[in-house]
Amino acid sequence: MDKNRYCVIMCGGVGSRFWPYSRTSMPKQFLDFFGTGRTLLQMSVDRISRIIPTENIIMITNAMYAGVIAAQLPQLRPEQILLEPARRNTAPCIAWVAYHIRAINPNAKIMVAPSDHLILKVDEYEKAVVKAFEFIEQRDCILTLGIKPCRPETGYGYIQVGERIDDDFMAVKTFTEKPNEELARVFLESGEFFWNSGMFFWSADCIINAMKAYAGDIAGVFEAGIDTFGTPAERDFIDKNFPSCRNVSIDFAVMEHAPNVFVECVDFGWSDLGTWGSLYENSNKNEDGNATGGCNALMFNSHNNIIAVKGDKLVVASGLNDYIVADVDDALLIVPKDEEQKIRIYVNEVKAKFGDKYL
Repeated sequence: MDKNRYCVIMCGGVGSRFWPYSRTSMPKQFLDFFGTGRTLLQMSVDRISRIIPTENIIMITNAMYAGVIAAQLPQLRPEQILLEPARRNTAPCIAWVAYHIRAINPNAKIMVAPSDHLILKVDEYEKAVVKAFEFIEQRDCILTLGIKPCRPETGYGYIQVGERIDDDFMAVKTFTEKPNEELARVFLESGEFFWNSGMFFWSADCIINAMKAYAGDIAGVFEAGIDTFGTPAERDFIDKNFPSCRNVSIDFAVMEHAPNVFVECVDFGWSDLGTWGSLYENSNKNEDGNATGGCNALMFNSHNNIIAVKGDKLVVASGLNDYIVADVDDALLIVPKDEEQKIRIYVNEVKAKFGDKYL
């Protein structure tokens, strides 16, 4: 394993589209959705540990999840878990970890990955990650992994590709955030667009320089404390200054502006498991298309539903088609599958009416 290669796993999200299973205190990345005995976070670390030295795997998360991460990943040392004092989206968190890693190893090459994705073809994933590292080790560039779309998905960002560099690598023309269904169909039919996987590769110097060029206000926060990184003073500096960072994604802050961005087109059975619908697609189903996840359910004249119930509760349904039914603890969600993108809105309504009681 190359000691200059690092993997940063972002695991601070709240996963509101998976409510009520995913709660603020225990978001989806810390849950075992498939009954395998491994959470999505643990599966992410299992995959990358076959490529990256364990000591070079770094978590970045909200401070409230320090305990659960330490419990689920006992192989990591405390200093491998960076704790954000406030949620500020992906650009500030990536800036912090880039300055942190560069202080440890100025020659570092970094992969950034979310903690809650599903990868079905692990061998193909390993090959793609190794090729990605080799690509950025030969160029001063930013690289992302693009997934060939198979449907007009409105829940993903898209990458428009340009000139081909070699077999699997292409220049990036544009990034587009989640489109409406009409535009998503245009993207799919054009053949020029790939899903944005949210996995990025760059050298520490490359992303820091890009931050300075296109998100100078964020870079300036960390430049002010540059002598603290890699020292005991880093924690105190972050606690005092990180909350002042602008709340913005890395896509908006840097990726849409930088000229040296490339995409590796990959196929390794990827899903971001961002919604109940994506969990349904990746779950075992019976002859009526119902995914019950091992819970006790009797379904009559019902098709293409996903039923998720914790405990020994029995679900009996008749005439139910294309629904999400999720019951856990003190909350029950019943929503048509084609409204899954509205779950965040419903969660906001829950918060407005009941406060944090059910979140």
